[in-house]
Amino acid sequence: MRIIFACGGTAGHINPAIAVAGRIKELMPDSEFLFIGAKGQMETDLVPRAGYKIETVRVRALSRDKTLGGLFHNISAVWHLIRSTIIVKKIIKRFKPDVVVGTGGYVCYPVLKAASMLGIPTAVHESNAVPGLTTRMLSKIVDMIMLGFEESRKYYKNPEKTVVTGTPVRGEFSKYSKKTAKAELGIPIDKPLVVSVWGSLGAANMNAAMCQFIKLAGSNAGFTLIHSAGSEGYAEMVTTLQEIAPDYEKNGMDVREYIYDMPRVMAAADIVLCRAGASTISELTYMHKPTIFVPSPFVTNNHQFKNAKVVEDAGGALIFEEGWFEPKELLNAVKRILSSPDELNKMSAAMEKLAMPEATNMICDRIFSLCESK
Repeated sequence: MRIIFACGGTAGHINPAIAVAGRIKELMPDSEFLFIGAKGQMETDLVPRAGYKIETVRVRALSRDKTLGGLFHNISAVWHLIRSTIIVKKIIKRFKPDVVVGTGGYVCYPVLKAASMLGIPTAVHESNAVPGLTTRMLSKIVDMIMLGFEESRKYYKNPEKTVVTGTPVRGEFSKYSKKTAKAELGIPIDKPLVVSVWGSLGAANMNAAMCQFIKLAGSNAGFTLIHSAGSEGYAEMVTTLQEIAPDYEKNGMDVREYIYDMPRVMAAADIVLCRAGASTISELTYMHKPTIFVPSPFVTNNHQFKNAKVVEDAGGALIFEEGWFEPKELLNAVKRILSSPDELNKMSAAMEKLAMPEATNMICDRIFSLCESK
């Protein structure tokens, strides 16, 4: 089987595609894969790291700004869309895929549009409770729409195309226990680990909050921390910490640019502080991790808050709204939860109930059936 995956922009779009590719490779070792992403975006790093080939095109997001600048931006975006569709057609004709699958990002539109025009079976996966513009635009074009949340069905006018699969999780997330993960990280099993991650690129406000969090925690925090500052915020965060908390590393606070070994780090975590992207929620529920969400306030339709609310209502997480809390409040909540085994267990059990561990297999089955039907 030959498969093209289109994904890009964030790890939340890229990792599900990598997860599905990995599972298909296990089931059908002779399969061949090609990823198509956007030039200069994160997929050009993460996809090769996972062992897959990627080709890129230039795409631009549409602007919702109703100004002259927004108009010119959208004219440029349409030009890039037309040009990228032509380029993708050539890539598809050369690779000759049996199916083309999109898992999120603006690059999905030209790729799946071109594949549909060439008569190739197509599928798109929408991981968020509220679908993005790209998925809504593609819903009329693709052969199948796979959903991460049951709540998403109501947004589509093509119910015969939709199927709820959950969001896939990479197989690596099943390889570690908390004990083995902590041992490999050099953390004593009885030492709580807090994992803090706010997006692959970083978030300036949350990095600033975590600087104060680390300062307030001091030398007697009672836990160790692994924080991902993101590629755009790492240098500034390290500089700030060197000024306000120079002993942060000695105090067990590990600040990284990016957590490349996320399955191991997540397995070792006792509590996670993070955004509420659907792919992240899928990983957290899969590993039954108590969580404090701070949804990004900058996403369309406030979909991260809606994602997080599902988990909070189930009892697996707390929600802190960005701009409406002090770092000390976040630190106190972390300490309170970590000091209560009963609360930790209840939150973990709630996350387990929300998990869809068969999501990756379900998506693979749907891809296979789509190829057979065509």
